[in-house]
Amino acid sequence: MVTGQRGRPRSFDRDAALDKAMTAFWERGYEATSISDLTTSIGISAPSLYAAFGDKRKLFDEVVVVYESRYGDFAGVALAEEPTARAAVRRILREAAEVYTDPAHPPGCMVISAAINTTSEEVAQALRERRNANLELFESRIRADIATGELPADTDARALARYAGAVLQGMSQQSRDGATREELEAVAERALLAWP
Repeated sequence: MVTGQRGRPRSFDRDAALDKAMTAFWERGYEATSISDLTTSIGISAPSLYAAFGDKRKLFDEVVVVYESRYGDFAGVALAEEPTARAAVRRILREAAEVYTDPAHPPGCMVISAAINTTSEEVAQALRERRNANLELFESRIRADIATGELPADTDARALARYAGAVLQGMSQQSRDGATREELEAVAERALLAWP
């Protein structure tokens, strides 16, 4: 006869727990989000959190995947769908203005803001690699436009990709500082004036 329940209760909803953990990491960043913050947000005990997700780092890694599939995929989609790199970057910056200021979740980009002031080199490196992968996608698309003559042959693809990335990262921080969607859309339009 079984007298006690082992493991997580049947009512545990992993997707809902990941959503709540994502909000905590997005609001506070990786470093400032404690296990206590996470257990309070999710509504489970520390042993249940460890049983369900492993440790804080593993939970964060899962959260980043959920975040990117739900909020961070707009860049890749724009790069794939738009006819030129300029059109893709314009769309990315305009969509970032919308996503970064949506009141349904914390402001900015979690992948950018979660890495600020972290002492975990592993977390910082993992997030850096994700951001650099996006820059590589930008650069690849710009190089394709150079090859077809859409952009001048002397265009510095790497510098232009970094410029777009810097604007995107700046927009994330500006949204955390209270910039509105309209203000960030204006930044996006101004940024495109530098496009060759």
